[in-house]
Amino acid sequence: MKNPELKAWCDYPQAEVAHAKGGSLAGLSLAVKDIFQVEGYPNGWGQPTRLAEAEPDTQNQSVVQKLLDAGIVVEGKSQCEELCFSLTGINKHYGAPVNGAAPDRVTGGSSSGSVSLISNGIVDVATGSDTGGSVRAPASYCGLIGLRTTHGRIPLDKTMPLAPSFDVFGWFAKDAETYAKVGDVVLDDDPDSTPLRRLIGCPDLDSLLLGDEDYVAYAKAAEMLEKHFDDERSFDALPFDLNKAYWAFRKCQAYEAWQSLGDWITTRKPDLGSGIKDRFEFGASMSKQDFEVSSGDRLEMRVKLEEWIGKDGLLVMPTVPSCAPLKSESEETLQAFREQALMLLCLSGNSGLPQISLPLAEVHGAPLGLSLIGPRGSDKRLIQIALDILG
Repeated sequence: MKNPELKAWCDYPQAEVAHAKGGSLAGLSLAVKDIFQVEGYPNGWGQPTRLAEAEPDTQNQSVVQKLLDAGIVVEGKSQCEELCFSLTGINKHYGAPVNGAAPDRVTGGSSSGSVSLISNGIVDVATGSDTGGSVRAPASYCGLIGLRTTHGRIPLDKTMPLAPSFDVFGWFAKDAETYAKVGDVVLDDDPDSTPLRRLIGCPDLDSLLLGDEDYVAYAKAAEMLEKHFDDERSFDALPFDLNKAYWAFRKCQAYEAWQSLGDWITTRKPDLGSGIKDRFEFGASMSKQDFEVSSGDRLEMRVKLEEWIGKDGLLVMPTVPSCAPLKSESEETLQAFREQALMLLCLSGNSGLPQISLPLAEVHGAPLGLSLIGPRGSDKRLIQIALDILG
């Protein structure tokens, strides 16, 4: 295995994956999260029982193919958390990949191997996915850009499903310019070109930061952001019940996850980490009626959030409550942090709106991301903002 000290690569034999000899991504290297099919590699889903039954794939996932057609070279598959149902970055079977920005802290997950490889400078680009926050949280923890794309905008064929009405494709890159180049390959033009200039702040969301030091670091980053816009933030109260939105997210995600993978779990009886096992069991306990009620709450939140942001707004918010937790934290502390993080992360997940995390703050000697949620379909405009600020 390459770079074994990082615990970031899947231990698979190297396969030669055909790629174009030229193109906008020629000369760049790629790691592919182990839920996307890549010709010549198994698709192990971060789970040994799954890996034991997985034959090498004969086709590439369609977005991976787009990257190959643009000249990028696949270096291998990157490790992820079991069945992608975690935000921490610790896999009980394969270990915890190393956070290149803060080695004593977790990388975040479930795109843990991908974000580790980028933050440690091993590859130029790495794919990820985001269901509950698996691009945005790791990006914040490791000091990188992380975009949760508009739901449904990028295809997820030949990909392990977790919760299909939440799952989206994402990626990490070594710098803003490379991030934008990948965006040009995987995204068509935004359907609307309205400039995003109206900044919205929300004390209800800012209050989820863990402590005074986190708040000061975030406030400085938000002030830096404002310098790139004509107007300061207007501060508004959240137009929906955040606790209700959080539970709508948790219940809908868990129900869909059990519908996607419950039969496989019941049949194969894999050895799952305790938190992941608990989340699947929660999904199994839910009835269709429970799901439909929560789906109604989710729709109500989505409508109000879209009205609030409009066609030109940017909701400015912390990506997560603080920098990455220390690897030495107890399982109970990590779980409590996860739940508070999901209070922030659930807005984009519930609504399907795009959210980009920018590495603009630092606290306790580690990165902290500032996020922007934009209108549906504003993905490329969000990337352009990142390029203008960080470029």
